[in-house]
Amino acid sequence: MKTKLLGKTPAELAELARSCGLKPFVGRQLALWMYDGKVTDWERMTNISKQSKAALQEISELGTSGPVGRAESSDGTVKYLFRVGEGEAVESVVIPDNGRKTLCVSSQAGCRMGCRFCMTGRQGWHGNLDAADILNQFVSIPEASELTNAVFMGMGEPFDNYDAVSRAIDILTSPEGFGWSPKRITVSTIGVLPVLKHFLDGQRCHLAVSLHNPFPDERLEMMPVQKAWPLEDIVALIRRYDFSGQRRVSFEYTMFAGWNDDKRHADALVRMLRGLECRVNLIRFHKIPDFPHACPPDAVMEEFKNRLNNQGIVCTIRASRGEDVLAACGMLAGRHSL
Repeated sequence: MKTKLLGKTPAELAELARSCGLKPFVGRQLALWMYDGKVTDWERMTNISKQSKAALQEISELGTSGPVGRAESSDGTVKYLFRVGEGEAVESVVIPDNGRKTLCVSSQAGCRMGCRFCMTGRQGWHGNLDAADILNQFVSIPEASELTNAVFMGMGEPFDNYDAVSRAIDILTSPEGFGWSPKRITVSTIGVLPVLKHFLDGQRCHLAVSLHNPFPDERLEMMPVQKAWPLEDIVALIRRYDFSGQRRVSFEYTMFAGWNDDKRHADALVRMLRGLECRVNLIRFHKIPDFPHACPPDAVMEEFKNRLNNQGIVCTIRASRGEDVLAACGMLAGRHSL
């Protein structure tokens, strides 16, 4: 099997070039074409000789592949389908908003966390993406050069595939890679506690924690991960870090009518998060098959938001995007056996 070049650091590409009998600078040229230029075709790498390309192609491939499906929402959101691995597929979403274009990127085919309200989680786990699969979602779409931000909120639990995710982030934020500021990237997690500490110690990206219910027994009903990594332990760890500067932490709270949308839940959230520099994002639940709950009315969400804000917790309602093409939060599922 040939080595994928996408996902390798400039230093690794230089060493690969050396192993082919080429000058190390050829590897750095490759990095510029792939990461700065978003080039996915050998022929467009015009300052690399044919002989050098031939030597590299003997042992390697770029690791890029275009999407095999596209769906555009009435609100301008675009969902792409990518082949990964053996017959698997993942989806990623480009969300345009007031001059920004944010990529919602996937890190796994399916997910093993099993949240009852998530289409991805309900399909089970079908494999991890490697760094090339992750970065391919950035470089192989028409909007590649227009992306301003990225959120690891697509298919999969990023901290369940952290080696590949952290490698992708390192390349995204390296001056010799994409050159992005860590402030342009948010990583969402359900709360894999051991990996969370590695992330907080090793990365400067923003963090988003899937919370959804402040009461442990109720959260466990919807999120089996609560048993392994209790929410209260996650919040306790986060309190040990400084979020008053460049890095932000937010808590994602999908709202379900009659389950987590009343005064009791709002006040429990305040008690849990008081004194922590953070934001709560309320998310409208998007109806999925064979699931009994629905989203509460807008008035209920507004009242919940106002109650948190009035008690000192910054709270907003996230705009719902791409629901008509199944691209909204919790709706990504990919397709299998392609």
